[in-house]
Amino acid sequence: MEPLKVALLGCGVVGTEVARLLTTHADELARRVGTPLDLVGIAVRRPNRDRGLAVDPALFTTDANDLVKRADIVVETIGGIEPARTLILEAMEQGAGVVTANKALLAEDGPTLYEAAERNRVDLYYEAAVAAAIPLVRPLRESLAGDRVLRVLGIVNGTTNYVLDKMRSTGMGFAEAVAQAQALGYAEADPTADVEGFDAAAKAAILASIAFHTRVGANDVHREGITGVTAGDIVSAEAMGAVVKLLAICERTRDADGVEGVSVRVHPAMIPGDHPLAGVREAYNAVFVEAEAAGEIMFYGRGAGGQPTSSAVLGDVITVARNRVSGGRGPGESAYADLPIKTMGEVPTRYHISLDVEDRPGVLAQVARVFAEHGVSIETVRQQQSPVREPMPPTARAALVVVTHTAPDAALAATVEALAELDVVDAVTSVMRVEGEN
Repeated sequence: MEPLKVALLGCGVVGTEVARLLTTHADELARRVGTPLDLVGIAVRRPNRDRGLAVDPALFTTDANDLVKRADIVVETIGGIEPARTLILEAMEQGAGVVTANKALLAEDGPTLYEAAERNRVDLYYEAAVAAAIPLVRPLRESLAGDRVLRVLGIVNGTTNYVLDKMRSTGMGFAEAVAQAQALGYAEADPTADVEGFDAAAKAAILASIAFHTRVGANDVHREGITGVTAGDIVSAEAMGAVVKLLAICERTRDADGVEGVSVRVHPAMIPGDHPLAGVREAYNAVFVEAEAAGEIMFYGRGAGGQPTSSAVLGDVITVARNRVSGGRGPGESAYADLPIKTMGEVPTRYHISLDVEDRPGVLAQVARVFAEHGVSIETVRQQQSPVREPMPPTARAALVVVTHTAPDAALAATVEALAELDVVDAVTSVMRVEGEN
């Protein structure tokens, strides 16, 4: 066959590594595919910038629109919504297969890309959009296509896992841990997308869409970041034999009438110390997939960085190239189930609640009555001396820690609001969900 022409959009951390692998491993890749992969251009904003790449400088261009029109395979690593979306759609209209690592675009407007791929009979692959080098998307799309996925639970953002891990293991504060993550290259100069949960939410939307054959967008995901996690939360988790992690939780649900739905959420949670996710350290990712026949399957590895991400990108390039050589295509969108998306209020969960209360008889009874009024059952209560505050309150105070049984999130949230209104409650100092015990 004639060589397959590959166009690369973007040459940042990931794009640079992809270009390096395509050139330095060209002979081996050609043998794997059955025909050479010819890098015909790299679209960048500053073509004269030194990127340390041993490639022909003439490959760099600012005309991405022209580049995608002359390629068989387009690799998009520029990120964001535009111009990535327009360029991908143009590439598909010209008959090119597309490989992308763009989780934000897939979560925002995945259906448009899937429809364009189907209309033009081309491939759309995106393994690198979730958990970098960890093979997760393809097992869900293909290996488990004959099974019924019930739940996807995991750590899908390396930056937040690093921050929470350091807060726990060294006693660092949140800001200090974020600064260290930035110094090591795990966090961007503006870490908002990571620490506020946007990155994890986009990945959760992609995973839920594949797992449950239902279109789930970023706006369907309940999202909470880790900016509110305190040293006190970390200590409280330790006291109950747990650790704090930012979790992505995608579940197939069934209501009292037997109607199925999907819930997708990202938030910090306490998980038992003996849970496999509790031992995921540093900037690593780990994801559990629970399926009806396969049972629990765990995926673990490096979830970020130029080299791990480029590995996933290049794996997709090889697959798209092989499909093109054989005249076949990979799987398209599967959204036949079209299950309703449940709100966070409908989701069953458990709360860990810390209160500053008056230290006198009858207080616990008042607190317990609020839980009972909202239909929430208490699992454990722990009382300890309240931290010294200045100026000292006129009455003695105590710290009360309550862990609930499972209840709808709306009932738990309403309970917390009612507790804050009690005269005997000085403050609700912390609220965190408890997950991973079943």
